[in-house]
Amino acid sequence: MQPAALDAHNRGMTSPMPMNPFSYSSSSPAWVRTALGLGMSLVLSAALITGTAQAQTATPAPLATVSSVDLDRYMGRWYEIARFPNRFQKDCSGPATADYALQPGGRVQVTNRCPQADGKTDEALGEARRIGGTGSPKLEVRFAPVWLSWLPMVWGNYWVIDLDPAYTLAVVSEPKREYLWVLARQPQVDAASWDALTARLRAQGFDLSKLQKAGGGSLP
Repeated sequence: MQPAALDAHNRGMTSPMPMNPFSYSSSSPAWVRTALGLGMSLVLSAALITGTAQAQTATPAPLATVSSVDLDRYMGRWYEIARFPNRFQKDCSGPATADYALQPGGRVQVTNRCPQADGKTDEALGEARRIGGTGSPKLEVRFAPVWLSWLPMVWGNYWVIDLDPAYTLAVVSEPKREYLWVLARQPQVDAASWDALTARLRAQGFDLSKLQKAGGGSLP
């Protein structure tokens, strides 16, 4: 928003000269010069500290995905190993599962199941579509009804950012890094694979202090 300007000439008055808060006269008392000099030093120090803090908390590079995903190989059941906390899984009492099935036309049927504390299972049916050409690792998923599928807001990003060659361990996230899921073909991941994976995620700029084991307990 641009502030309104006062035209001193048209109003028939003289515009006052803006005061420079960092200037002082050599004829000022010594204690004034000392105080103002100290103030200048404090301001410069604060600016230096602020600049350093901003550099240390710089926005990470854009999130990188894997080079490609073969949807045929990606289909089937995946077990949730770990995730960032999210509101729509707050009632899950154990690891969730995701089943993917390729549909005619290239879209994917998504079936997510989440165990509840009362022994029941909460099931969510959705659909995924690939964004980009063949092999693109970027998809969008919706769980809203079909009749709302024309609304962009009902689709969420599903980016495959890590995937082993055997298609047994995968990581899904989105551009802002607010959501993260670690998925595997088996309910457990060996320690060596886990350590290598978390090192790659840290290199991608993820704060892994937020990572929680699905269903509670300690991470691998």
